[in-house]
Formats: sequence, C-alpha cells, structure tokens
Amino acid sequence: MGKVIAVANQKGGVGKTTTAVNLAASLAAAEQPTLLIDTDPQANATSGLGINPQQLTKTIYEVMVDGIPPAEATMKTELAYLEMIPSHINLVGAEIEMIEVVHREKVLLKALEAMRRKYTYVVIDCPPSLGLLTLNALTAADSVLIPVQCEYYALEGLGQLLNTISIVKKHLNQLLDIEGVLLTMYDSRLRLSNQVASEVRRYFGDKVFQTIITRNVRLSEAPSHGKPVLLYDALSIGTKNYMDLATEILRRDGILAEPPAVDVASAIISPPPQSAPPSLPRQAPATEPPAEPAEKILAASASRPQATTAGSAQQAGAETGNGNGNTRQQSQDSAAAPAQQQQQRDISSLG
Repeated sequence: MGKVIAVANQKGGVGKTTTAVNLAASLAAAEQPTLLIDTDPQANATSGLGINPQQLTKTIYEVMVDGIPPAEATMKTELAYLEMIPSHINLVGAEIEMIEVVHREKVLLKALEAMRRKYTYVVIDCPPSLGLLTLNALTAADSVLIPVQCEYYALEGLGQLLNTISIVKKHLNQLLDIEGVLLTMYDSRLRLSNQVASEVRRYFGDKVFQTIITRNVRLSEAPSHGKPVLLYDALSIGTKNYMDLATEILRRDGILAEPPAVDVASAIISPPPQSAPPSLPRQAPATEPPAEPAEKILAASASRPQATTAGSAQQAGAETGNGNGNTRQQSQDSAAAPAQQQQQRDISSLG
C-alpha cells in the first residue's frame, strides 16, 4: 500500500504547489513510483508539469463528481516514475455539486483505494482553503505535510489548520498524522526568517523537517517552463533542497537506509610516526693546548705592555724630532723672508 501525503495549508503563497510538484518529482527521481494529484481549481501543479488543463477532458473533477475510475484520468509525465491526475477550473463548482452526495468528504478516499497499490507515494496538492476539497484530501491521506513560509503572517493560520487536522483525525481519519512542517522561502540574511524558524521549531519540535527550502530563482522560473526544478536546473539550490527533503522522507519511512554512524574517535587517523633523522657521526672536539699556569700568563701580560710602551715612546720621539726639525726650518725661512724683501727694496732704490 502506497503512502498518501497531503500538502496543505489554508494560507496561500506559502509554497504548497511548488512543494507538491518538486517533492513528487524528487521521489520519482529516487525511482519510487509516485502519483501527483492536483485538487486545486487553479491547476498550477498541472501546468507546472507541462500539461495544459484547458485541453483535458478527464481530470480530478470527473473522478470526484462523475465517478470515473482515477486510472482513466492518470497521465504520464517526463519522469518515468511520476504520473499525474490533473485538475481543471471546473473543480471550483465541485463543492456545490457534491453537497447532496452521501459521505462527500470520503469521495477521494474511495477513489484512491485501488490506486494506492500501484504507487509507493501519492502526493496531493490541496487548494488554499479548508473547504470540502481539502477535507477530502485530509480524509484520504495518511499524513499531512505543512509548508510554512518564513514570515509573520504564516504563523497566524497554523492554529486553524491544526484545529482542522484534529477534527478530521477525531471524526474521519484516525490514522492521520503530521508528516512534518516544512520551512519555505527561507532567507538566512533576514532576522525575521530566523525568528520564524526558531518559533516553529520550538512549537513543533521533531516534526519540523531538517531540510529548509531557501529562496531560489530557479524554483520560480521552473513552472513557466512546465518542468519541475530538477529537470529545469539539476544543479540549482532548489533541486538540492527538494532532493534532501525526499531523502529525509524516505529515511523516515525506512525505504532508504540511514547513513552509517561515524565513530569520531576511530575516524580520526593518527599521523604516522616520524622517523628520526639520520644521525651524523660525531666529530671529536679539537684538541686544545694545555692551559698555562696563571703565574706565566700574568708575567707575560705584565712584560708585553712595557716593551710596547718603550718602543712606542722611541717612535713617537723620532716623529716628534722630525716634526720639530720641520718647524725650526719653517721658522728660519720665515725670519729670512723680511731680510730678503728689504735687500730687494734697496737694490731697486739704487737702480
């Protein structure tokens, strides 16, 4: 029996359709047979997989209102393991047309009884309301996945949704459980996003998925090309986020084995022992001359300065003598200069 997951939140613009389409595509990429059911009259999930709802004659509307077998409305997609029951704008009037149907809140449950055996997962995209269509999805589902936008207003509607889930679980579907709360449009740069994420985790605890869907341009562009994000840009952050979400769900359900626990102590590899550098042969210390007695050293040091001083004095005296001789010669020349000048003047006067 396949597992039915309803993606529901009565607040619009929180990423229900984006999550339903890309989660289903990611499960199919993991080779799990998956069926995506679009119960939103806007048919955004239908067009998001490249199907034009205006050209269809058999949709979820005919399944719920006219009672045709759901297999007749099932369509193939680009992914081998993903099929879809599309929606149509006619679904807007389904609530009025089903008002006199007995057990109208269980119409989808009865229709999916035969389909559950064919698929591992059935993902239902719910409309942004808590009307009869959402009530049918919650009654037929095994669990409900709640996308929560990381903004203030997204928190206000959670109380009403949880109250509706509690009523459905009490009166219509006792096995209904919360699959998890998914934080979407998360921006780590914004303080508000961090505050909302912290508040949601504080309230729901382990029910909050570890995976967070961050804001990504590729996620917004993919529907305009009629493709899930993994077919539009397989390397984008959006693809990684939803593949991580699918992996987390598969591990919770025991389909995918948990990664082996790593023993940190044994995982630390000790470095190999470093070999000691080759030892060089020690050279014998140079032989020092034997130390002389202290008396000889003192006697030698006392005699050397005296000889040096005497020699220096003689040399200095010689230099001084030379200097004095030069000085006397200069004095004689200076004294003879006036006499020579006077002699020259006398000679000039005679001439």
